[in-house]
Order: sequence, then structure tokens, then C-alpha cells
Amino acid sequence: MADYRQKGSAGYLFSIVLVAVIGGLLFGYDTAVISGAEKGLQNFFQQASDFTYTNGLHGFTTSSALIGCVIGALLSGILAARLGRKRSLFIAGILFLLSALGSYYPEFLFFQKGVATRGLLFAFNGYRILGGIGVGLASALCPMYIAEVAPANKRGTLVSWNQFAIIFGQLVVYFVNYLIVQSHVNDPAVVEWTQQVGWRVMFVSEAVPAGLFALLILLVPETPRYLAMNGQDEKALTVLSNINGEAKAREILAEIKATAVEKTEKLFAYGPMVIFIGCMLSVFQQIIGINAVLYFAPRIFESMGMGNPMAQTVIMGVINITFTLVAVFTVEKLGRKPLLITGSLGMALGALGVALSNVTTLPAIVPVVSIMVYSACFMFSWGPICWVYIAELFPNTIRSQATAIAVAFQWIFNFIVSSTFVPMYSMKLGSMGENFGHFFAYALYGIICIAAALFVWRLVPETKGKTLEDMTALWRNRNK
Repeated sequence: MADYRQKGSAGYLFSIVLVAVIGGLLFGYDTAVISGAEKGLQNFFQQASDFTYTNGLHGFTTSSALIGCVIGALLSGILAARLGRKRSLFIAGILFLLSALGSYYPEFLFFQKGVATRGLLFAFNGYRILGGIGVGLASALCPMYIAEVAPANKRGTLVSWNQFAIIFGQLVVYFVNYLIVQSHVNDPAVVEWTQQVGWRVMFVSEAVPAGLFALLILLVPETPRYLAMNGQDEKALTVLSNINGEAKAREILAEIKATAVEKTEKLFAYGPMVIFIGCMLSVFQQIIGINAVLYFAPRIFESMGMGNPMAQTVIMGVINITFTLVAVFTVEKLGRKPLLITGSLGMALGALGVALSNVTTLPAIVPVVSIMVYSACFMFSWGPICWVYIAELFPNTIRSQATAIAVAFQWIFNFIVSSTFVPMYSMKLGSMGENFGHFFAYALYGIICIAAALFVWRLVPETKGKTLEDMTALWRNRNK
């Protein structure tokens, strides 16, 4: 054990980061499960006799979890500061579990099973919002936890693994949804089964990873930075020693203490620019439109005339996983800015390719390839790198509250994009019909991608190789 603390252990670091990234997997699972369930859910609530389930209500229902995400993100700063990162993540795990069970059986106690009513719709959305709060907490706290335990030279890679887990969670749920549908594909009553049972099974499948995460998070330590900022120096030194070795741990602890003396610094203590950049990174990650693709992938592929839209969605999930690995293995070599700029321009090319396919006569494979290029470029750039920046951009003394605000902006704009996509995508104009909406949506996203590249080039600092404590000096000097 003495040698373990003297030299540190990569295995120890890997094991605690692995638990944290399960939170990322749940983040991806919970946000993407709706893509397979939304049509069955729509058919179910359209049977209601006491109200009319409109497209607008369906847009709200498919996006309602995002309301919880905003709430969870805003709460994350308060909970992280008062309860710590670890206990806050445990709360997120419990919320994931309750949401999975409640979304499966929203009739619990108050409603008749299988009978769609206005009250049941409220109950279902309530459970989805509960899960969204868990997602909001996890989206802020998992990268924060990883960044606060990881050595500076590994931080970008390890935080990128959280994005890999998010995309892996989406791929897993795409595959699970596909298997659930395929399990009854030859059943004469498959439509009825999908309307009554299929979507429920999709939601409850999340209970397994949610329960596992809630149990495992109890076994990991609190982050050394939180411990040091709350006067628990010995515990902080123990965790740092287990990761870095005792000599390096004492050096890191001294740096943490030097930047944490003013623990109650105000949000704008380092000037407004750091907050502005953090929030705008979150905004751009959403308004480039990626979640409109991820949430409605089966519907989009079906509109393109492809064979099995669920199968196409699984293929896209595999591509997303592959290109997320590009970021994982290059972020510490190439840096954060080059990946963001390159990805933005690649996404613009893909989005504009889809847009042009709707106003010119091109084979169906062209928009499909274009949308995969668009998605792949996001996966090695804005997907992981935005989370890396949010985890490491802010000085220690304002990280909890600044991260909470930045992530809240992300979920607010996620909701705006997700809830406006279907109406925008379905817009009609003269002889173009719905092709106008398809063109407009992707042309808009393409233009925003170009604006995102310019924003990163002009305003965002490179953070490769810098410690979290270095960021304090960077922003303090900029604010002079």
C-alpha cells in the first residue's frame, strides 16, 4: 500500500473515471431513448378521448426531459458546492432510476393502465422531467468530477471518454430499441403492441444501468479539489497520492490551496469574458442542430426514403462512436481549438449537402452520406471538446457555479432546437412543399456551423497542457 501511494496508480484513476463515465452513458441513453419510442408514444396518446394530442403536444412530450435538464444543470452548482460531486452524482443516479420506472408505468397509483388521458400525459412528462434533472446533474458533474481527479496531461483524454460514454449510451439505446421492435416484427398485432407496450419497454430498459451507476458511485472517492476547498486536506492528499504518487500529490495540493483561498469569490471575479465564452460554447454546441438529428433520426431517415430507418440509426450510432474515438486519441496531441474549428467546417459541409439535396435531384444516398458526415464531424469536435472546455475553462473558485450556468444554457438551447425542429422541418412553401422545410433547417444549421468556427478562432483560448490552477492565472491576467 505504501508503494501504491508513493508512485500512484493508473488503474485506480481508470476505475474511478470508469464509474463516472457511466453517468455519461446514462446521459446519452436517457436523451436518445425517445428516438425509438416517440412514434409509439404518439400513437398511444392519439387514442385519448378527453383531449386532442396535437403535433405541438408531441413536440413538447418528446422534449419535456430537457426542461428537467435545465433544472438539473442549474441545481448542479448548488449541490456540487454543498453536498460534493460524489453525493450529487448519487442523487442523479436515483433520479435516472425513478424516471425509467415511472416512464414505463406512468399510471402508477392514479390512472388506469393502458388508457390515454390528459392526466396520464402530465404524469408521463413529469417522470421524463425527473429523468431530465438527473441528466442535467450528470452533464455538469461527470466532466467536473473527471477533470478534478485527472492529471493535467490526461484530463482532455479522460473527459473526452465521458463524451464517448454519452455516444455509446445513445448507440446502446438505438440497438436496444431496434431489438425491441424486431422482437415483434412478425406479430400480426405489432402496431397495437408498439402502442401499448413497446415504448414502455424502451424506457424501462434504462433502469439497469441507472441502478448500477447509483451503487457504484458510492464506491468512488470525493474529488481532491472539493475536499481541499472544504478543509479536508488529508483526504485530498490521499486521493491525489493514489493517482499521482505522494510527491506530486503534495505539489498539486499546494497549487489547489493557493487558488482556493478565496472560496467565496463572485461569479464575475475573473471578468465577464470567461463566463461569456463558456456559455457560448454551450450555445453553439446546441444551435448547430445535432440533437435534432439524434432525437429524430428514424423519422429523418424515413423521410429520405431509406429502407429500415431504425437500422440506419444504428449505423449512424456506430459511425458516431468511431469518430468520438478520434477526439479521445487526438485531443492532447492536436489541442482543443483545431478539432473544434475543423469539426465546425465539416459539419457545415454536411448540413449544406443535406440542404441542397432537397432542392436538387440527387440520389437518396447523397443526403444520407451528408448527414452522416455532419454527425461524424460533431463527434470528434463539439461533442467531446465542448465538455472538455466546460470542465477545465473556469477557475477553481467559480467552477461549480460557472459550470452550472454554462450547462444550463446548453439545455435551454437544446430544448429550443429540439422543440422547433419538427415544425421547421415540416414547413411548406409553394411547389417545394415540405422540401422547403428540409432545405431551410439544414441550410440554417450549416450557416451556424460556420459562425461557430469563427467564434472559436477569434475568442476561445487553447487549454491543452494547462492545469486547472493555470486557468486562474490566465483569466486573472486577462481581466487586468
